[in-house]
Order: sequence, then C-alpha cells, then structure tokens
Amino acid sequence: MNRIDALFNRKKGDILSLYMTAGFPELDDTVRIISLLESAGVDMIEIGMPFSDPLADGPVIQESSQRSLENGMSLKLLFEQLKDIRKSVEIPLILMGYLNPVMQYGIEKFVSDCKEIGIDGLIIPDLPLHEFRVDYKSLFDKNGIHMIMLITPQTTQERILEIAELSGGFLYVVADSSTTGVKSGIAEAQLSYFKMIKEMEIKVPRMIGFGISDAETFQTACSYANGAIIGSAFIKSLSGIKDSGLETVIHRFVHSIRSTN
Repeated sequence: MNRIDALFNRKKGDILSLYMTAGFPELDDTVRIISLLESAGVDMIEIGMPFSDPLADGPVIQESSQRSLENGMSLKLLFEQLKDIRKSVEIPLILMGYLNPVMQYGIEKFVSDCKEIGIDGLIIPDLPLHEFRVDYKSLFDKNGIHMIMLITPQTTQERILEIAELSGGFLYVVADSSTTGVKSGIAEAQLSYFKMIKEMEIKVPRMIGFGISDAETFQTACSYANGAIIGSAFIKSLSGIKDSGLETVIHRFVHSIRSTN
C-alpha cells in the first residue's frame, strides 16, 4: 500500500506535513532534515524541487529555491541524495515542484526513479488536469505514485469534485488564492471555504496548505480537514542556521506546532 494511504488509514486527523526545499540551507542538508523531521514527529514531508521560476511560491520559498540552485542542486543530484532514504525513513515522502524541470528530466524516467527510491506522491501545480488524465495517469498508476491535485477558493464545486476524483493520496486545499507565505491568521472567507469543502461529498482525505504557520492556524485547519501543510514558516526557521543547530531548530519548530495537541 502507498505510504500516504497507509497514513490516512491509520490516522484520521491532526496530520502534520512540512515542506522543505531540497538543498537548503546547504546542499547536503536534504537527507538530514528529512530524518530530523521524522524523529520530531512530522507525519509526512513535501520535498521541494527547486526551480528558477516558482510562480506559486512566496518570497521565502523563492529565496530558498534560489539558494538551493546556487548551492548546485538539480533533480539528478536530488535523486542521488535520496537513493538510500528508505533505509532510514518510513513516513510518506512527496516531491513538489514545477512541470518544466520534470519534462526536461524525462517524465517516464522521473516517475520510474521516484518509484525506485520510494517517493509516494507528486505535487506539480502547473500540470493541467486534462493533460494528466489523458497522458500521464496510467504511468503514475502503474508505478504506484499518487498525483496530488490542488484546489483554490476560486475553484467551482463542480470542478472540485472533478479534481478530487483524479487526486491520489489527498486533495490539497489551497487556503489562499495568493502565493505561499506566512499570513496573519485565517480570514472568515477562508473558514467559509473550508466549511464548504468539508461538507462536500469528497472521498479522498483533505490537507490544507498556504498560510498555515503556527499552532493556532494548524489547529484551525485541522478542524476542517485531516491535517495541514506548513512551508514558509518552516523554511524561515532554517534560514541562517548552521548544521549543528538543525536538530534543535527542527524539534523546537515541530513542538511549537504540536503544542496545543
């Protein structure tokens, strides 16, 4: 069974997923950060594949992506870094990024390499729904890898049901129509949107992301979905620290999110 499915079968709520940028803050930090996140109690990890033009990302993740590229990160190197990850890490791992680098790598080889190293799902926000259904769904199904789809506050209910039907693992509920980043709380309009999604006949689990940054926003999101995804706030916590301080910072950050559980 796919590890994402196993997670949601085992745990129905308060699921914490953290986004990290591969090769940030330093090129060789990727595997160490993944291991530390698992030991700190994170349920799932999204590994960002750095790209020079990350349209959906706010300034914090954009800067981490730029630094990662300057460090020398590439998809080929990322796969090399992760080749033995399943010898030590058991929680679900998701790669998140943009279509251009994946197509340059070769999508069949990309999906095959994901399967070989133990990646459970992919999030590619700029892959059109129709293109995925017609051209790539069978490839993903054959390799047992979920394509996780996103919806936004602007997505119609009819379209949400269509996207949810195709989304594997979980449905990524984008909390805000703007780019990623730390926001100050959750607005009433967003709560209405979360409530609408919760009340719809959606079969796959739901995770809320974009603007989730602390224990309060995490708990609010979890009251409307199976869990939440935190990215920019975590990336920001890693900025400027040395390798020796990674463990302390990571465990402190995760504890601060879980503090009200």
